[in-house]
Amino acid sequence: MKRRLGQHFLFDPTILKRIVDASGITSEDLVVEIGPGKGRLTSILTERAKDVIAIELDEQLCNELKTGFLKDKPNLQIKCTDVLKFNFSELPPFKVVANIPYYITTPIIFKLLERDVRLVTATLTIQKEVAERIVASPGGKSYGVLTLMVQYYTEPSILFYIPRGAFVPPPRVDSAVIRLKRRQTPPVQVQDEALFFRIIKSSFSQRRKTISNSLKTLSKDIKGALEQAGIDYRRRPETLSMEDFARLSKVLKEINV
Repeated sequence: MKRRLGQHFLFDPTILKRIVDASGITSEDLVVEIGPGKGRLTSILTERAKDVIAIELDEQLCNELKTGFLKDKPNLQIKCTDVLKFNFSELPPFKVVANIPYYITTPIIFKLLERDVRLVTATLTIQKEVAERIVASPGGKSYGVLTLMVQYYTEPSILFYIPRGAFVPPPRVDSAVIRLKRRQTPPVQVQDEALFFRIIKSSFSQRRKTISNSLKTLSKDIKGALEQAGIDYRRRPETLSMEDFARLSKVLKEINV
């Protein structure tokens, strides 16, 4: 077992069943599991879903999955590869159910949200703190780039929490099971998504500063642009809603930033 891969295995059958129940998968679904580990969750998924693809980076664990108690599951494909290199765009609509490695949680989520990936829902066991950042509202310290990017593409909700003692070996943090439901359309209309996200990332790069100081490199008259968007230039970025950022991106787009 490679601790460097952030592996913390969940064996409790009650919790595993609760995760699968909460995911809402059916016998019609293609399900992807990221980081199946010892295969306990995988086994339940194969009993519920039409087909399961399990993606495991650890070569030893992958070989164990292929030769162990799951070897005769006809609806299971085991892929021994890095999930960040896996081509999700080749899949038909699919759902994800996974206890993902905490150290690459954000890159995995962003990969699943790429435009050509037909994700339906993702039910993920992740670090509690990260889950709370994803569902945060404006005004708190948890609210930031991750919040806005995930909420732009999905409807996120925390389903329940899992104590660290439920894992082997126990992680240093508590965990949460979160569900991301892919939106058909974003909650705000944005003319230029690249500019919209550039504004968000720039705003939170120095979150202790006012919004006008954080964004001064984007426009010679950032205070004027903020005023035009109906935003007080003295506000801090964590107080701005997604709608505020959308209006500001529209103004900056129109003045050809």
